[in-house]
Amino acid sequence: QVQLVESGGGLVQAGDSLRLSCAASGRTFGVYHMSWFRQKPGKGREFVAAISRSGGGTHYVDSVKGRFTISRDDAKNMVYLQMNRLKPEDTAFYYCAADAGGLLRTSAAMYDYWGQGTQVTVSS
Repeated sequence: QVQLVESGGGLVQAGDSLRLSCAASGRTFGVYHMSWFRQKPGKGREFVAAISRSGGGTHYVDSVKGRFTISRDDAKNMVYLQMNRLKPEDTAFYYCAADAGGLLRTSAAMYDYWGQGTQVTVSS
């Protein structure tokens, strides 16, 4: 089992950068693929980015490719989402999630563990 706590959200202007952090508890962090999802008011959770348990594979939704970077530091049990050139449409509640499955997945329903989320607001 793993517990996740996100931080780093805030209010920024379009074009600015933010780095979200996700701290994971537990001694088995390395067995999980880790992802970031986001949720806008009245919408379901949208996949943003994922990183494999080895750290060697990543996957992004098209709308953030070239702007966002996911990374992990297993020595610190941390996952990060570096967000550059933010746009107003990136405004959402961002969640960190962990999946012990065999494949890197983009469906929120497949993820076992979730953090409480952090709000990102990008003004125009």
